[in-house]
Amino acid sequence: MAKGYWIGRVDVTNPDAYQNYVRANAAAFSRYGARFLVRGGAFKAVEGEARARNVVIEFPSYEAALACWDSPEYRAAKAERDGHAVADIIVIEGYDGPQPA
Repeated sequence: MAKGYWIGRVDVTNPDAYQNYVRANAAAFSRYGARFLVRGGAFKAVEGEARARNVVIEFPSYEAALACWDSPEYRAAKAERDGHAVADIIVIEGYDGPQPA
């Protein structure tokens, strides 16, 4: 079964208030088996537009990634983020097929 991922690009507009979101999202992420692969960090936009912060979160499955997004726990956490950041987030199914040789 392919894993699921959240890929987020975020511009934080109120860093102090954004910390409430960071604290609140832990409950949902723990419940759905989330694991941060990228959480901020140095980057270089080599094509297209970027936001200031980039995040990649891995879930055990695509279904778990969607369930986390739709969960009451994450909705409550997202309410803490609303108005304090601008985000582009996708939930995407991973690929576990053959790789180029």
